[in-house]
Amino acid sequence: MKRIDGQIEERGYWGSKAEFLLAVAGNVVGLGNVWRFPYLCYKYGGGAFLIPYLVFVVTCGVPLFLLETAMGQYTREGSITCWHRLCPLAEGIGYAGQMILLYSCMYYIIILAWALFYLVFSFSSQLPWASCDNTWNTDECVNLAAKNLTLNRTAQINSTSASTEFWERRVLSISGGIEEMGKIKWEILLCLIVMWIICYFCIWKGVRSTGKVVYFTATFPYVMLLVLLIRGLTLPGALQGVLFYLYPEPARLSDPQVWMEAGAQIFFSYSVCVGTLTVLGSYNQYNNNCYRDTLQLCLLNSGTSVVAGFAVFSVLGFMANKQGIPIEEVAESGPGLAFIVYPQAVAMMPLSQLWAVCFFIMIILLGIDTQFVAMESVITSVMDLFPMLLRKAGRREMLLLLLCLICFFGQLAMVTEGGMYVFQLFDYYACNGACVLFLSVFESLAMGWIFGAERMFDIIENMTRSRPNFIFMLCWKYLTPLVSLVSFVYSLVEYQPLTFNRWYVYPGWAYTLGWLLALSSILLVPGCALGRLIAGKGTLKQRWLHLCSPDKNLPLTCKERGEIQEMTLTEMQGMVRRKTEEHGH
Repeated sequence: MKRIDGQIEERGYWGSKAEFLLAVAGNVVGLGNVWRFPYLCYKYGGGAFLIPYLVFVVTCGVPLFLLETAMGQYTREGSITCWHRLCPLAEGIGYAGQMILLYSCMYYIIILAWALFYLVFSFSSQLPWASCDNTWNTDECVNLAAKNLTLNRTAQINSTSASTEFWERRVLSISGGIEEMGKIKWEILLCLIVMWIICYFCIWKGVRSTGKVVYFTATFPYVMLLVLLIRGLTLPGALQGVLFYLYPEPARLSDPQVWMEAGAQIFFSYSVCVGTLTVLGSYNQYNNNCYRDTLQLCLLNSGTSVVAGFAVFSVLGFMANKQGIPIEEVAESGPGLAFIVYPQAVAMMPLSQLWAVCFFIMIILLGIDTQFVAMESVITSVMDLFPMLLRKAGRREMLLLLLCLICFFGQLAMVTEGGMYVFQLFDYYACNGACVLFLSVFESLAMGWIFGAERMFDIIENMTRSRPNFIFMLCWKYLTPLVSLVSFVYSLVEYQPLTFNRWYVYPGWAYTLGWLLALSSILLVPGCALGRLIAGKGTLKQRWLHLCSPDKNLPLTCKERGEIQEMTLTEMQGMVRRKTEEHGH
């Protein structure tokens, strides 16, 4: 940042186009591409799942991605103040997005702490999740990596794998429920502190430091993914796994749940409606071609998801082949894939420590840039709200430290013996798909109808010198709000209370807390709109019109400048005519 007026600092820009592309790529390509998309593809129709996936890409993912990036680039504001300049009535969308991001910052980094814990143990002479000879193992423990292992059906049901016991009894030391929080796991807490320190120094100087860090954090995971892909495809049973991953089941397309899962994956994977794309776009030069960037980055994101599926399911196919069981019994999603199934498969390979190190480095790097970009979004949005107070030397670093401390102390409950139950509560309610779908409805309505999709088209054309495809206008005005609204309503109708491991049912107060977390972001949208209407001056109609009008100081498009010039010329002609009549010439 440059200092102006002796004290206030400018926001600054990305050092190069590559920094912006890598920062966005690091944000949108995350853990969901590796541990959620492949499983969803396998579970909901294989290759047929790509049909609803692509429908949501076209109707919601890419249009919202372009819209938010262009909003930030045009206004050069964070995800709250950009709404104040474009459509003040919808400012609550910005606040709601930042609330979801704040919850995300509080729980997402826990995954990185677990991955760091596994990474440290990956350097052991023997992987601790590859044997049943440890102090935490029970009599039911079975080492699935052992040679010539044969288990009858009853033994399989009653036994527990070594990797599961390492995860539940060593890493989590999981209690009987959220009512039994237990003591803090100090080793996980230490890993968490390390990850917070890394994240802090990745972004403490703003885009100057973030832009340099992403050269490594956004590219090296692809090296690891390529290594694991090649290794996976050379394993016996890999072809079986790949066929299970992509085998098409067209009949599944009639199941509404398949479409809902595809939509949820797009909203999370593309990181739309929470403001990160707006913030990252706000550090671009005005004439950056965000239209081309959007198409390239969305293609990269979806392509990474598909390729990650080959890497994951080739290894799961090997694992099923070695145990002589159907692949359905080893396929899993989420933390279970990263911390139980995949480590167990790695333990069966030659040079298992090497592949474990590669895998957990990839997990950490995939997650860390998503984490610090979310933090950057929150910090930028707050600083843009109070520029005179916060854009001074040293203030950013202090604000970032305060955010880290708030999130750290707010998540201490997640590193206790009952922490996994709290983690799932945040994941299921505070950052769930329904909240994001709700924001999508109002974001597309506000920009498509109140601000105007045609005006946004003119702005993008003015910035990029290329007019977007008409399908984007159709989506902003009709398809995106309609698809999002139907998905939101369906998610509420089909709501299932959260459970853990299919057997633990949360107490009533925990469900109440979960819904309060969800409503804390959702209610900000109507709450802010109603508050601004009440606080405004003039009649209700005047207040409404004022809150629906964009800032007059925004940059003008070529079309708007042309209209002003034409109006000015007409006024000048009228003035000349009047003067001529006055002087009798």
